[in-house]
Amino acid sequence: MAERQLAAQEPVIQLLATVPGVATIVASAFVSVIDDAGRFEHAHQVESYLGLVPGENSSGGKRRVGAITKQGNRYVRSLLIESAWTILRQPSANDPLRQWGQAVVKRRGSRIAVVALARRLVGILWAMWRYDTFYDRRILAQAGEREAKHTAQSPDERTQALRRASKKQRVLKHVEAAM
Repeated sequence: MAERQLAAQEPVIQLLATVPGVATIVASAFVSVIDDAGRFEHAHQVESYLGLVPGENSSGGKRRVGAITKQGNRYVRSLLIESAWTILRQPSANDPLRQWGQAVVKRRGSRIAVVALARRLVGILWAMWRYDTFYDRRILAQAGEREAKHTAQSPDERTQALRRASKKQRVLKHVEAAM
């Protein structure tokens, strides 16, 4: 229990927990594996580091893209996949992550959509950490994670996002206590 309280007090973990489907465990595992967001220049490098990019076996001018590489930390990858399932199953239909995931489900099916959503989630978590921003549906709906660093976020909005994240943690704690 003490580890969970320590993780909940860490500012970066609180910030990452503002994303729907991401709680203290997912955020702290992501932070512990990545260690420093500044060591990656692009979100794709983080996605590759965690093994969430498709493998490629190309020769003779023919490009063959296959399943994800599954390189990197297996535990964090599985947590991110579970977070992606949570996002797809959430009742709130106005979240841009869920809408994007549902569009991929219609085109490619739910299993591929979940991995694609987990990959996108990694990019968003990395960008939030690197540029010290909280999850804002409005920004994501307008611009995407590439432009999140250029959007001003007020201190009041940040405080409200952190309150929502701490409320999410309290609800999870009550659910675990009831089990």
